[in-house]
Amino acid sequence: MATNRTLTELHNIGTKIAQRLNEAGIFSEEELRFYGAAEAHKMIKKNHPNETLPICYYLYSFEGALCNKHWNEIGESKKRKLKKGIER
Repeated sequence: MATNRTLTELHNIGTKIAQRLNEAGIFSEEELRFYGAAEAHKMIKKNHPNETLPICYYLYSFEGALCNKHWNEIGESKKRKLKKGIER
């Protein structure tokens, strides 16, 4: 699997989510892998503290992008771990 695709080439990442990642300093698949889904979510939340970020559109989408799956296919166990990761 290529590890330096642009964000919009990844599963689940559209223009708006890619823009939010760019605002946080993440511009490629490699950078998203470096930070991971939970940290990327926290970085976006820091830039938009007064906005509710739907977990499925951000946190789960990032993980799905890294696994090349639709966000809903990552499994409940992984979703629980991801949610714990953003609570820290």
